[in-house]
Amino acid sequence: MAKVSKPGKPDKSSSKKSAPSSSASPAASPAAGSSAPSIDIGISPGDRKKIAEGLSRFLADSYTLYLKTHNFHWNVTGPMFNALHVMFETQYTEQWTALDDIAERIRALGFNAPGSYAEFVKLSSIPEEAGLTEAADWREMVRQLVVGNEAVCRTARKVLDQADDVDDAPTEDLLTQRLQTHEKYAWMLRSLLQ
Repeated sequence: MAKVSKPGKPDKSSSKKSAPSSSASPAASPAAGSSAPSIDIGISPGDRKKIAEGLSRFLADSYTLYLKTHNFHWNVTGPMFNALHVMFETQYTEQWTALDDIAERIRALGFNAPGSYAEFVKLSSIPEEAGLTEAADWREMVRQLVVGNEAVCRTARKVLDQADDVDDAPTEDLLTQRLQTHEKYAWMLRSLLQ
């Protein structure tokens, strides 16, 4: 059955380049041999898997950014301490709540969500911060968080495109909300460096 374009939207399937496959593929749920009924939400198993793989990369980027933001909240110093300490706390608190929504969407699609540092390191496009012995100054922290928020946005857009192709409205909604938040964070942080 051919994909029908939404009114006013061009058919994207013929012009799509395939995304590189991730190094880790989420495990299906329910497992083979389970007595639970198979998932039938109107999205094919292959499309659900592709979206779950993209959301796993998005979750890894989001978690890495959350951890970096929390680290900077703890370790920021200098004349901008109070403002940044509060800003970073507001951001990491909101990010923490969003992680659960992302992981639960992967589960709703029928796949296991990544949940270990090893998985996140493999899947994330955001480099980890060196840590306590190499604490950056406040300007570098802000710069890294701008770059990190924009990386999360790029990953979200890739998955949003996949979800749009198969009319996965819940994933589209989740990613649209996350894009709005991370674009705002990037703008607010960048403003501190201008």
